[in-house]
Amino acid sequence: MIITYLGGEFIKVQFGDTTLAFNPISKDSSLKPSKFGADIVLSSVNHPDMNGVDQVTFGEKIPLAIRGPGEYEARGIFIKGFPSESHYDGGSKAGDKLINTIYSVALEGMNITFLGALDEAELPKEADEEIDGVDVLFVPIGGVSVLDPVKSYKLAVSIGPKIIIPIHYGDIGGKDALKVFLKEAGENPSPVSKLTLKKKDLEGKDAEVVVLEKE
Repeated sequence: MIITYLGGEFIKVQFGDTTLAFNPISKDSSLKPSKFGADIVLSSVNHPDMNGVDQVTFGEKIPLAIRGPGEYEARGIFIKGFPSESHYDGGSKAGDKLINTIYSVALEGMNITFLGALDEAELPKEADEEIDGVDVLFVPIGGVSVLDPVKSYKLAVSIGPKIIIPIHYGDIGGKDALKVFLKEAGENPSPVSKLTLKKKDLEGKDAEVVVLEKE
């Protein structure tokens, strides 16, 4: 499994000939989008910063688009989506509440949890009851309509993942969010351009923070 960070909350996960895109940036976003072909797209919030299915539809590759809570299976991948209330970008312009979907994904014998634009210090009850044995956790830390760095680290540790990957900072969140998050974690890892993982690589790890450089 190869994990790449593309800014905002946009994460690319590749394994074998399959590519997943989490919260791809739309061409209508103020953030810089990236274009490639994905097999499965998971969008947490219906907002241009996170719903760019168009940007990961390339050539003949038309992805399965997952846009909300539920249970899904595709290409041997098992996905569960859990709802939480979102206040991202102040909510929708119409004043309606937005839904943020937390995704739990099982692939290659590993479990990924992607919190999306979560802004609550605790997981919703359903997600808390269902999510267990997390290998890789993606957590928003920007503090702008999402968790702040201190709360995000406390929540991440409470979930008990082997690896924690912070997202939603810099171009989309507080400029010092990563610095504060790492201080809270008591770690100062050197950023890496990509993270390549196999199941055996997770042995002995406990809430290890990995910082991915924006590609």
